[in-house]
Amino acid sequence: MPQSSEVDRKLLERLVCPLTKGPLIYDREKQELISEQAKLAYPIRDGIPIMLVDEARAIDD
Repeated sequence: MPQSSEVDRKLLERLVCPLTKGPLIYDREKQELISEQAKLAYPIRDGIPIMLVDEARAIDD
């Protein structure tokens, strides 16, 4: 059973960026899901990915 801060691997494999429908990269250290296409980082809080564009952080190249 995953710890509360861990995200289920099967869930991660199925998630896509809600804006671009493209793949996401899991950043374990920052607890974020990165969409390189949209240049957004979606937060993971208490092991739950927050897949809302309004909650995402803009990232630079």
